Amino acid sequence: MRKWSSVINSRKQADIGLLLEGTYPYVSGGVSSWVNQIILGFPELTFSLIFMGGSRDNYDQEKYLLPDNVVHLERHYLMDSWQKGRVQPRPGDRKVFADNLIMHNALRKSGEQLPAEALKNVISTLGKKGLSHNDFLYSEEAWEQISYSYEHFCTDPSFVDYFWTVRTMHSPLFTLAQISNTMPKVKVLHSISTGYAGFLGVLLKHKRGLPFILSEHGIYTKERKIDLAQADWIEDVHETFSGNLDEDVSYMRRLWIRFFEGIGRVIYDASDTIIALYEGNRQRQIADGAPAERTSSIPNGINIERYAAVREKRKPGFKPVLGLIGRVVPIKDIKTFIRAMRGVCASIPEAEGWIVGPEDEDPDYVRECRDLVKSLGLEDNVRFLGFQKVDDILPQLGLLVLTSISEALPLVILEGYAAGVPALATDVGSCRELIEGSNEEDRALGVSGAVVPIADPEQTAQAAIKLLSDEDAWHAAQAAGIKRVEKYYQQRDMFARYRKIYTQALNLPAGQEH
Repeated sequence: MRKWSSVINSRKQADIGLLLEGTYPYVSGGVSSWVNQIILGFPELTFSLIFMGGSRDNYDQEKYLLPDNVVHLERHYLMDSWQKGRVQPRPGDRKVFADNLIMHNALRKSGEQLPAEALKNVISTLGKKGLSHNDFLYSEEAWEQISYSYEHFCTDPSFVDYFWTVRTMHSPLFTLAQISNTMPKVKVLHSISTGYAGFLGVLLKHKRGLPFILSEHGIYTKERKIDLAQADWIEDVHETFSGNLDEDVSYMRRLWIRFFEGIGRVIYDASDTIIALYEGNRQRQIADGAPAERTSSIPNGINIERYAAVREKRKPGFKPVLGLIGRVVPIKDIKTFIRAMRGVCASIPEAEGWIVGPEDEDPDYVRECRDLVKSLGLEDNVRFLGFQKVDDILPQLGLLVLTSISEALPLVILEGYAAGVPALATDVGSCRELIEGSNEEDRALGVSGAVVPIADPEQTAQAAIKLLSDEDAWHAAQAAGIKRVEKYYQQRDMFARYRKIYTQALNLPAGQEH
Protein backbone atom coordinates (compact mmCIF):
# COMPACT_ATOMS: atom_id res chain seq x y z
CA MET A 1 0.00 0.00 0.00
CA ARG A 2 1.20 3.51 -0.87
CA LYS A 3 1.83 6.21 1.72
CA TRP A 4 -0.68 9.06 1.62
CA SER A 5 2.00 11.73 1.50
CA SER A 6 3.34 10.34 -1.78
CA VAL A 7 0.07 10.70 -3.69
CA ILE A 8 -1.69 13.78 -2.32
CA ASN A 9 -1.47 16.38 -5.10
CA SER A 10 1.28 14.41 -6.81
CA ARG A 11 0.10 15.71 -10.23
CA LYS A 12 0.93 12.37 -11.88
CA GLN A 13 -1.00 11.34 -14.99
CA ALA A 14 -3.32 8.33 -14.58
CA ASP A 15 -5.33 6.01 -16.76
CA ILE A 16 -8.61 6.50 -14.87
CA GLY A 17 -9.78 9.64 -13.10
CA LEU A 18 -12.28 8.60 -10.39
CA LEU A 19 -14.66 11.43 -9.47
CA LEU A 20 -15.84 10.81 -5.92
CA GLU A 21 -18.43 12.79 -3.96
CA GLY A 22 -18.69 12.22 -0.22
CA THR A 23 -17.27 8.71 -0.34
CA TYR A 24 -13.91 6.91 -0.71
CA PRO A 25 -11.39 7.23 0.82
CA TYR A 26 -12.81 9.34 3.67
CA VAL A 27 -16.17 7.62 4.26
CA SER A 28 -16.79 3.96 5.05
CA GLY A 29 -19.66 2.11 3.44
CA GLY A 30 -20.77 0.02 0.49
CA VAL A 31 -19.86 2.52 -2.25
CA SER A 32 -16.42 3.14 -0.77
CA SER A 33 -15.81 -0.61 -0.46
CA TRP A 34 -16.76 -0.97 -4.12
CA VAL A 35 -14.35 1.81 -5.18
CA ASN A 36 -11.54 0.16 -3.25
CA GLN A 37 -12.49 -3.17 -4.84
CA ILE A 38 -12.33 -1.69 -8.35
CA ILE A 39 -8.92 -0.07 -7.79
CA LEU A 40 -7.48 -3.29 -6.38
CA GLY A 41 -9.13 -5.31 -9.15
CA PHE A 42 -7.25 -3.48 -11.91
CA PRO A 43 -3.61 -3.36 -10.77
CA GLU A 44 -2.52 -2.86 -14.41
CA LEU A 45 -4.26 0.56 -14.45
CA THR A 46 -3.38 3.72 -12.56
CA PHE A 47 -6.01 5.84 -10.82
CA SER A 48 -6.28 9.52 -9.95
CA LEU A 49 -8.79 10.28 -7.19
CA ILE A 50 -10.71 13.56 -7.17
CA PHE A 51 -12.53 13.71 -3.84
CA MET A 52 -15.31 16.25 -3.18
CA GLY A 53 -16.91 16.71 0.21
CA GLY A 54 -19.13 19.28 1.89
CA SER A 55 -17.37 20.75 4.91
CA ARG A 56 -13.70 19.91 5.43
CA ASP A 57 -14.46 19.33 9.13
CA ASN A 58 -16.38 16.16 8.21
CA TYR A 59 -13.50 14.45 6.39
CA ASP A 60 -10.51 14.71 8.67
CA GLN A 61 -9.45 11.06 8.66
CA GLU A 62 -8.96 8.59 5.83
CA LYS A 63 -10.73 5.22 6.19
CA TYR A 64 -8.73 3.21 3.63
CA LEU A 65 -5.11 2.51 2.80
CA LEU A 66 -4.49 3.60 -0.76
CA PRO A 67 -3.51 0.82 -3.19
CA ASP A 68 -0.19 1.15 -5.01
CA ASN A 69 -1.86 1.98 -8.33
CA VAL A 70 -3.36 5.21 -6.93
CA VAL A 71 -0.97 7.88 -8.19
CA HIS A 72 -2.80 11.09 -7.31
CA LEU A 73 -5.34 12.28 -4.73
CA GLU A 74 -6.78 15.75 -4.41
CA ARG A 75 -9.43 16.96 -1.99
CA HIS A 76 -11.99 19.71 -2.42
CA TYR A 77 -14.66 21.02 -0.06
CA LEU A 78 -17.72 22.48 -1.74
CA MET A 79 -18.86 24.51 1.25
CA ASP A 80 -15.79 26.68 0.75
CA SER A 81 -17.52 28.04 -2.37
CA TRP A 82 -20.13 29.70 -0.16
CA GLN A 83 -17.64 31.98 1.59
CA LYS A 84 -18.43 35.62 1.02
CA GLY A 85 -15.99 37.78 -0.91
CA ARG A 86 -15.78 41.47 -1.65
CA VAL A 87 -18.78 42.79 -3.58
CA GLN A 88 -17.76 43.76 -7.11
CA PRO A 89 -20.55 45.37 -9.16
CA ARG A 90 -20.46 44.37 -12.84
CA PRO A 91 -22.88 44.19 -15.76
CA GLY A 92 -22.51 40.48 -16.70
CA ASP A 93 -22.47 38.90 -20.15
CA ARG A 94 -26.00 39.23 -21.56
CA LYS A 95 -25.51 36.46 -24.17
CA VAL A 96 -24.31 33.91 -21.62
CA PHE A 97 -27.14 34.71 -19.21
CA ALA A 98 -29.65 34.47 -22.07
CA ASP A 99 -28.32 30.98 -22.88
CA ASN A 100 -28.45 30.17 -19.19
CA LEU A 101 -32.15 31.08 -19.11
CA ILE A 102 -32.82 28.92 -22.20
CA MET A 103 -31.05 25.99 -20.54
CA HIS A 104 -32.94 26.38 -17.25
CA ASN A 105 -36.29 26.65 -19.01
CA ALA A 106 -35.54 23.38 -20.83
CA LEU A 107 -34.49 21.67 -17.60
CA ARG A 108 -37.82 22.62 -16.02
CA LYS A 109 -39.55 20.45 -18.63
CA SER A 110 -38.50 16.84 -18.03
CA GLY A 111 -39.44 15.59 -21.47
CA GLU A 112 -37.78 18.39 -23.47
CA GLN A 113 -34.51 17.84 -25.29
CA LEU A 114 -31.62 19.83 -23.88
CA PRO A 115 -30.64 22.86 -26.01
CA ALA A 116 -27.19 21.82 -27.23
CA GLU A 117 -25.83 25.24 -28.20
CA ALA A 118 -27.06 27.04 -25.10
CA LEU A 119 -25.79 24.25 -22.87
CA LYS A 120 -22.41 24.24 -24.58
CA ASN A 121 -22.08 28.01 -24.25
CA VAL A 122 -22.92 28.02 -20.55
CA ILE A 123 -20.55 25.12 -19.76
CA SER A 124 -17.69 26.53 -21.85
CA THR A 125 -17.81 29.89 -20.05
CA LEU A 126 -18.47 28.57 -16.53
CA GLY A 127 -15.81 29.95 -14.22
CA LYS A 128 -14.37 32.19 -16.95
CA LYS A 129 -15.08 35.60 -18.39
CA GLY A 130 -18.68 35.29 -19.45
CA LEU A 131 -19.99 33.39 -16.43
CA SER A 132 -17.44 33.81 -13.68
CA HIS A 133 -18.23 33.28 -10.02
CA ASN A 134 -18.22 37.04 -9.49
CA ASP A 135 -20.61 37.49 -12.43
CA PHE A 136 -22.95 34.98 -10.85
CA LEU A 137 -22.73 36.60 -7.42
CA TYR A 138 -22.69 40.30 -8.22
CA SER A 139 -23.69 41.10 -11.81
CA GLU A 140 -26.79 42.99 -12.92
CA GLU A 141 -27.64 40.19 -15.35
CA ALA A 142 -27.58 37.61 -12.54
CA TRP A 143 -29.87 39.80 -10.46
CA GLU A 144 -32.28 40.21 -13.36
CA GLN A 145 -32.38 36.46 -14.01
CA ILE A 146 -32.93 35.53 -10.35
CA SER A 147 -35.66 38.18 -10.09
CA TYR A 148 -37.32 36.93 -13.28
CA SER A 149 -37.30 33.32 -12.09
CA TYR A 150 -38.67 34.29 -8.69
CA GLU A 151 -41.53 36.29 -10.21
CA HIS A 152 -42.45 33.62 -12.77
CA PHE A 153 -41.87 30.33 -10.94
CA CYS A 154 -41.51 30.70 -7.17
CA THR A 155 -44.53 29.89 -5.02
CA ASP A 156 -42.79 30.75 -1.75
CA PRO A 157 -43.42 34.29 -0.49
CA SER A 158 -39.81 35.00 0.56
CA PHE A 159 -37.55 36.47 -2.11
CA VAL A 160 -34.66 36.52 0.38
CA ASP A 161 -34.89 32.74 0.90
CA TYR A 162 -35.14 32.16 -2.84
CA PHE A 163 -32.18 34.44 -3.58
CA TRP A 164 -29.84 32.77 -1.11
CA THR A 165 -31.01 29.28 -2.02
CA VAL A 166 -30.13 29.87 -5.68
CA ARG A 167 -26.71 31.27 -4.75
CA THR A 168 -25.98 28.41 -2.35
CA MET A 169 -26.86 25.57 -4.72
CA HIS A 170 -25.02 27.00 -7.73
CA SER A 171 -21.82 28.29 -6.10
CA PRO A 172 -20.15 24.83 -5.95
CA LEU A 173 -20.37 24.63 -9.76
CA PHE A 174 -17.72 27.33 -9.95
CA THR A 175 -15.47 25.30 -7.65
CA LEU A 176 -15.94 22.38 -10.05
CA ALA A 177 -14.97 24.63 -12.95
CA GLN A 178 -11.74 25.50 -11.16
CA ILE A 179 -11.01 21.82 -10.47
CA SER A 180 -11.53 21.03 -14.15
CA ASN A 181 -8.85 23.60 -15.03
CA THR A 182 -6.22 22.34 -12.60
CA MET A 183 -6.53 18.57 -12.11
CA PRO A 184 -3.76 16.46 -13.71
CA LYS A 185 -4.18 14.59 -16.96
CA VAL A 186 -6.16 11.35 -17.11
CA LYS A 187 -7.17 9.22 -20.07
CA VAL A 188 -10.69 8.27 -18.95
CA LEU A 189 -13.20 9.85 -16.55
CA HIS A 190 -15.26 7.64 -14.23
CA SER A 191 -17.79 9.23 -11.89
CA ILE A 192 -19.45 7.13 -9.19
CA SER A 193 -22.57 9.31 -9.06
CA THR A 194 -24.35 12.14 -10.79
CA GLY A 195 -24.58 15.25 -8.56
CA TYR A 196 -21.56 17.49 -8.26
CA ALA A 197 -19.07 14.70 -9.06
CA GLY A 198 -20.93 13.85 -12.25
CA PHE A 199 -21.10 17.51 -13.25
CA LEU A 200 -17.32 17.72 -12.89
CA GLY A 201 -17.22 14.87 -15.38
CA VAL A 202 -19.34 16.94 -17.79
CA LEU A 203 -16.95 19.89 -17.52
CA LEU A 204 -13.88 17.71 -18.04
CA LYS A 205 -15.42 15.87 -20.97
CA HIS A 206 -16.25 19.17 -22.62
CA LYS A 207 -12.88 20.80 -21.97
CA ARG A 208 -10.61 17.83 -22.61
CA GLY A 209 -12.65 15.58 -24.90
CA LEU A 210 -12.26 12.55 -22.64
CA PRO A 211 -14.38 9.37 -22.51
CA PHE A 212 -16.84 9.65 -19.60
CA ILE A 213 -18.16 6.61 -17.69
CA LEU A 214 -20.92 6.99 -15.10
CA SER A 215 -21.65 4.31 -12.48
CA GLU A 216 -24.62 4.90 -10.19
CA HIS A 217 -25.02 2.74 -7.12
CA GLY A 218 -28.05 4.49 -5.68
CA ILE A 219 -29.92 6.93 -7.88
CA TYR A 220 -28.47 10.24 -6.73
CA THR A 221 -31.60 12.34 -7.29
CA LYS A 222 -33.75 9.86 -5.39
CA GLU A 223 -31.40 9.80 -2.40
CA ARG A 224 -31.04 13.60 -2.39
CA LYS A 225 -34.84 13.88 -2.35
CA ILE A 226 -34.94 11.78 0.80
CA ASP A 227 -32.16 13.86 2.39
CA LEU A 228 -33.73 17.17 1.39
CA ALA A 229 -37.21 16.21 2.54
CA GLN A 230 -35.78 15.69 6.03
CA ALA A 231 -33.18 18.49 6.06
CA ASP A 232 -33.62 20.94 8.95
CA TRP A 233 -31.25 23.52 7.41
CA ILE A 234 -33.91 24.50 4.85
CA GLU A 235 -36.03 27.28 6.34
CA ASP A 236 -39.71 26.42 6.01
CA VAL A 237 -42.56 24.84 7.88
CA HIS A 238 -41.01 21.45 8.61
CA GLU A 239 -42.73 18.47 7.08
CA THR A 240 -42.50 14.95 8.40
CA PHE A 241 -41.21 12.64 5.69
CA SER A 242 -43.04 9.32 5.52
CA GLY A 243 -40.69 7.57 3.10
CA ASN A 244 -43.00 8.10 0.10
CA LEU A 245 -40.85 9.66 -2.62
CA ASP A 246 -43.92 11.05 -4.40
CA GLU A 247 -45.22 13.11 -1.53
CA ASP A 248 -45.23 16.89 -1.79
CA VAL A 249 -42.53 19.02 -0.21
CA SER A 250 -42.14 22.78 0.19
CA TYR A 251 -41.03 24.98 -2.70
CA MET A 252 -37.48 25.51 -1.40
CA ARG A 253 -36.97 21.79 -0.91
CA ARG A 254 -38.45 21.18 -4.34
CA LEU A 255 -36.08 23.76 -5.79
CA TRP A 256 -33.11 21.77 -4.50
CA ILE A 257 -34.60 18.54 -5.86
CA ARG A 258 -35.18 20.07 -9.30
CA PHE A 259 -31.61 21.36 -9.30
CA PHE A 260 -30.19 17.86 -8.84
CA GLU A 261 -32.69 16.44 -11.33
CA GLY A 262 -31.57 19.07 -13.85
CA ILE A 263 -27.85 18.50 -13.55
CA GLY A 264 -28.59 14.76 -13.57
CA ARG A 265 -30.09 15.16 -17.06
CA VAL A 266 -27.03 17.14 -18.18
CA ILE A 267 -24.75 14.39 -16.83
CA TYR A 268 -26.71 11.58 -18.49
CA ASP A 269 -26.59 13.53 -21.76
CA ALA A 270 -22.78 13.80 -21.58
CA SER A 271 -22.00 10.25 -20.40
CA ASP A 272 -20.70 7.74 -22.94
CA THR A 273 -21.54 4.75 -20.72
CA ILE A 274 -24.17 4.74 -17.96
CA ILE A 275 -24.12 1.81 -15.52
CA ALA A 276 -26.69 0.79 -12.92
CA LEU A 277 -26.43 -2.02 -10.40
CA TYR A 278 -29.68 -3.71 -11.41
CA GLU A 279 -32.44 -3.46 -13.97
CA GLY A 280 -34.83 -1.45 -11.80
CA ASN A 281 -32.31 1.35 -11.42
CA ARG A 282 -31.47 1.22 -15.13
CA GLN A 283 -35.12 1.84 -15.92
CA ARG A 284 -35.15 4.70 -13.39
CA GLN A 285 -32.14 6.24 -15.16
CA ILE A 286 -33.95 6.06 -18.50
CA ALA A 287 -37.07 7.63 -16.95
CA ASP A 288 -34.87 10.44 -15.60
CA GLY A 289 -33.43 11.20 -19.03
CA ALA A 290 -30.60 8.73 -19.67
CA PRO A 291 -30.38 7.57 -23.31
CA ALA A 292 -31.43 3.91 -23.15
CA GLU A 293 -28.82 2.76 -25.68
CA ARG A 294 -25.99 3.94 -23.41
CA THR A 295 -27.28 2.19 -20.28
CA SER A 296 -26.47 -1.23 -18.87
CA SER A 297 -26.62 -3.11 -15.58
CA ILE A 298 -23.57 -4.56 -13.83
CA PRO A 299 -24.37 -6.03 -10.41
CA ASN A 300 -21.97 -5.91 -7.52
CA GLY A 301 -19.73 -8.91 -7.11
CA ILE A 302 -17.68 -10.22 -4.21
CA ASN A 303 -14.67 -12.40 -3.61
CA ILE A 304 -16.41 -15.70 -2.93
CA GLU A 305 -13.25 -17.46 -1.73
CA ARG A 306 -12.57 -14.78 0.88
CA TYR A 307 -16.04 -15.02 2.42
CA ALA A 308 -16.13 -18.80 2.18
CA ALA A 309 -13.14 -18.67 4.54
CA VAL A 310 -15.14 -16.35 6.80
CA ARG A 311 -18.00 -18.87 6.72
CA GLU A 312 -15.63 -21.55 7.99
CA LYS A 313 -15.26 -19.50 11.19
CA ARG A 314 -18.94 -19.96 12.05
CA LYS A 315 -19.74 -22.28 14.92
CA PRO A 316 -22.46 -24.90 14.39
CA GLY A 317 -26.00 -23.59 14.65
CA PHE A 318 -26.81 -19.90 15.09
CA LYS A 319 -27.45 -17.40 17.84
CA PRO A 320 -30.23 -14.78 17.88
CA VAL A 321 -27.84 -11.95 17.05
CA LEU A 322 -29.26 -9.47 14.56
CA GLY A 323 -26.70 -7.27 12.86
CA LEU A 324 -27.28 -4.03 11.01
CA ILE A 325 -24.04 -3.20 9.20
CA GLY A 326 -24.09 0.32 7.86
CA ARG A 327 -23.56 4.00 8.57
CA VAL A 328 -25.63 5.41 11.44
CA VAL A 329 -27.55 7.91 9.31
CA PRO A 330 -31.26 8.53 8.65
CA ILE A 331 -31.33 6.87 5.23
CA LYS A 332 -30.42 3.57 6.94
CA ASP A 333 -33.39 4.07 9.33
CA ILE A 334 -31.57 2.76 12.38
CA LYS A 335 -34.54 3.75 14.54
CA THR A 336 -36.80 1.18 12.89
CA PHE A 337 -34.18 -1.49 13.63
CA ILE A 338 -34.09 -0.41 17.29
CA ARG A 339 -37.89 -0.42 17.57
CA ALA A 340 -38.02 -3.84 15.90
CA MET A 341 -35.55 -5.15 18.48
CA ARG A 342 -38.09 -4.36 21.18
CA GLY A 343 -40.52 -6.81 19.56
CA VAL A 344 -37.80 -9.40 18.95
CA CYS A 345 -36.62 -9.27 22.56
CA ALA A 346 -40.19 -9.63 23.85
CA SER A 347 -40.32 -13.02 22.11
CA ILE A 348 -36.63 -13.99 22.34
CA PRO A 349 -35.27 -12.33 25.52
CA GLU A 350 -31.67 -13.33 24.83
CA ALA A 351 -31.67 -11.70 21.38
CA GLU A 352 -29.09 -9.03 20.66
CA GLY A 353 -29.09 -6.26 18.08
CA TRP A 354 -25.69 -5.06 16.86
CA ILE A 355 -25.42 -1.73 15.07
CA VAL A 356 -22.12 -1.93 13.23
CA GLY A 357 -20.96 1.13 11.38
CA PRO A 358 -19.35 4.57 11.63
CA GLU A 359 -21.11 7.19 13.76
CA ASP A 360 -19.29 10.35 12.70
CA GLU A 361 -21.48 11.45 9.78
CA ASP A 362 -24.58 12.65 11.69
CA PRO A 363 -23.88 13.04 15.44
CA ASP A 364 -27.39 14.35 16.16
CA TYR A 365 -29.00 11.26 14.63
CA VAL A 366 -26.60 8.99 16.52
CA ARG A 367 -27.60 10.68 19.76
CA GLU A 368 -31.30 10.22 18.94
CA CYS A 369 -30.72 6.52 18.26
CA ARG A 370 -28.87 6.01 21.51
CA ASP A 371 -31.61 7.87 23.40
CA LEU A 372 -34.22 5.63 21.74
CA VAL A 373 -32.40 2.51 22.96
CA LYS A 374 -32.53 3.89 26.52
CA SER A 375 -36.16 4.97 26.31
CA LEU A 376 -37.17 1.47 25.17
CA GLY A 377 -35.15 -0.19 27.92
CA LEU A 378 -32.93 -2.06 25.44
CA GLU A 379 -29.51 -1.14 26.84
CA ASP A 380 -28.75 -4.82 27.55
CA ASN A 381 -29.85 -5.99 24.11
CA VAL A 382 -28.80 -3.33 21.58
CA ARG A 383 -25.14 -2.49 21.13
CA PHE A 384 -23.42 0.22 19.09
CA LEU A 385 -20.15 -1.31 17.91
CA GLY A 386 -18.90 1.43 15.57
CA PHE A 387 -16.85 0.56 12.52
CA GLN A 388 -15.68 -3.06 12.54
CA LYS A 389 -14.16 -5.51 10.07
CA VAL A 390 -17.06 -7.43 8.54
CA ASP A 391 -14.92 -10.56 8.51
CA ASP A 392 -14.98 -10.48 12.31
CA ILE A 393 -18.69 -9.63 12.65
CA LEU A 394 -20.41 -11.88 10.10
CA PRO A 395 -19.48 -15.26 11.69
CA GLN A 396 -21.22 -14.11 14.90
CA LEU A 397 -24.54 -13.07 13.33
CA GLY A 398 -27.70 -15.11 13.10
CA LEU A 399 -29.40 -12.61 10.81
CA LEU A 400 -28.27 -9.63 8.74
CA VAL A 401 -30.83 -6.81 8.86
CA LEU A 402 -31.22 -3.73 6.63
CA THR A 403 -34.03 -1.30 7.50
CA SER A 404 -32.95 1.32 4.94
CA ILE A 405 -35.43 3.61 3.20
CA SER A 406 -33.23 3.55 0.09
CA GLU A 407 -30.67 1.07 -1.25
CA ALA A 408 -29.43 -0.06 -4.64
CA LEU A 409 -27.76 -3.48 -4.53
CA PRO A 410 -26.32 -3.72 -1.02
CA LEU A 411 -22.85 -5.25 -1.03
CA VAL A 412 -23.26 -6.25 2.61
CA ILE A 413 -26.12 -8.66 1.77
CA LEU A 414 -23.85 -10.46 -0.71
CA GLU A 415 -21.05 -10.58 1.84
CA GLY A 416 -23.48 -11.95 4.41
CA TYR A 417 -24.72 -14.66 2.06
CA ALA A 418 -21.20 -15.83 1.23
CA ALA A 419 -20.42 -15.86 4.96
CA GLY A 420 -23.53 -17.97 5.64
CA VAL A 421 -25.89 -15.31 7.05
CA PRO A 422 -29.51 -14.99 5.83
CA ALA A 423 -30.85 -11.47 5.25
CA LEU A 424 -33.89 -9.49 6.30
CA ALA A 425 -34.32 -6.25 4.35
CA THR A 426 -36.83 -3.57 3.48
CA ASP A 427 -38.44 -3.68 0.04
CA VAL A 428 -36.10 -1.12 -1.55
CA GLY A 429 -33.73 -1.25 -4.49
CA SER A 430 -32.83 -4.79 -5.49
CA CYS A 431 -33.31 -6.24 -1.99
CA ARG A 432 -36.38 -8.27 -2.97
CA GLU A 433 -34.62 -9.93 -5.90
CA LEU A 434 -31.53 -10.56 -3.75
CA ILE A 435 -33.70 -12.39 -1.22
CA GLU A 436 -36.37 -13.99 -3.42
CA GLY A 437 -34.60 -14.18 -6.79
CA SER A 438 -34.66 -12.06 -9.96
CA ASN A 439 -36.00 -14.62 -12.44
CA GLU A 440 -37.46 -18.13 -12.55
CA GLU A 441 -34.08 -19.85 -12.41
CA ASP A 442 -32.93 -17.62 -9.56
CA ARG A 443 -36.17 -18.07 -7.60
CA ALA A 444 -35.75 -21.84 -7.86
CA LEU A 445 -32.75 -21.52 -5.51
CA GLY A 446 -35.13 -20.61 -2.70
CA VAL A 447 -35.77 -17.65 -0.40
CA SER A 448 -32.68 -16.46 1.44
CA GLY A 449 -34.37 -14.43 4.14
CA ALA A 450 -37.34 -12.06 4.35
CA VAL A 451 -38.54 -8.80 2.81
CA VAL A 452 -40.48 -6.26 4.89
CA PRO A 453 -42.07 -2.83 4.28
CA ILE A 454 -40.19 0.41 4.93
CA ALA A 455 -40.43 1.86 8.46
CA ASP A 456 -42.45 -1.04 9.88
CA PRO A 457 -40.90 -2.23 13.17
CA GLU A 458 -43.69 -4.71 13.88
CA GLN A 459 -43.38 -6.64 10.61
CA THR A 460 -39.60 -6.45 10.82
CA ALA A 461 -39.70 -8.00 14.28
CA GLN A 462 -42.19 -10.70 13.23
CA ALA A 463 -40.09 -11.71 10.22
CA ALA A 464 -36.94 -11.87 12.34
CA ILE A 465 -38.65 -13.96 15.01
CA LYS A 466 -40.01 -16.35 12.40
CA LEU A 467 -36.56 -16.98 10.90
CA LEU A 468 -34.72 -17.21 14.21
CA SER A 469 -37.32 -19.54 15.76
CA ASP A 470 -37.36 -22.10 12.94
CA GLU A 471 -34.06 -23.93 12.55
CA ASP A 472 -35.09 -25.63 9.30
CA ALA A 473 -36.22 -22.33 7.72
CA TRP A 474 -33.00 -20.63 8.83
CA HIS A 475 -30.78 -23.34 7.30
CA ALA A 476 -32.83 -23.29 4.07
CA ALA A 477 -32.40 -19.51 3.84
CA GLN A 478 -28.66 -19.85 4.51
CA ALA A 479 -28.27 -22.46 1.75
CA ALA A 480 -30.26 -20.34 -0.74
CA GLY A 481 -28.13 -17.29 -0.02
CA ILE A 482 -24.89 -19.19 -0.56
CA LYS A 483 -26.11 -20.66 -3.85
CA ARG A 484 -27.41 -17.26 -5.08
CA VAL A 485 -24.23 -15.32 -4.42
CA GLU A 486 -22.03 -18.03 -5.91
CA LYS A 487 -24.15 -18.27 -9.07
CA TYR A 488 -24.91 -14.61 -9.83
CA TYR A 489 -22.65 -12.25 -7.86
CA GLN A 490 -19.04 -13.29 -8.38
CA GLN A 491 -16.41 -10.57 -8.33
CA ARG A 492 -14.71 -12.03 -11.41
CA ASP A 493 -17.84 -11.44 -13.50
CA MET A 494 -18.09 -7.80 -12.40
CA PHE A 495 -14.41 -7.25 -13.17
CA ALA A 496 -14.75 -8.84 -16.61
CA ARG A 497 -17.49 -6.42 -17.61
CA TYR A 498 -15.68 -3.35 -16.25
CA ARG A 499 -12.45 -4.49 -17.91
CA LYS A 500 -14.26 -4.46 -21.25
CA ILE A 501 -15.58 -0.94 -20.60
CA TYR A 502 -12.18 0.39 -19.49
CA THR A 503 -10.44 -1.29 -22.43
CA GLN A 504 -12.84 0.30 -24.92
CA ALA A 505 -12.57 3.73 -23.28
CA LEU A 506 -8.78 3.56 -23.24
CA ASN A 507 -8.86 2.36 -26.85
CA LEU A 508 -6.72 -0.65 -26.00
CA PRO A 509 -6.71 -3.97 -27.84
CA ALA A 510 -8.66 -6.59 -25.87
CA GLY A 511 -6.43 -8.23 -23.27
CA GLN A 512 -3.65 -5.65 -23.51
CA GLU A 513 -2.03 -4.63 -20.26
CA HIS A 514 0.24 -1.73 -19.54
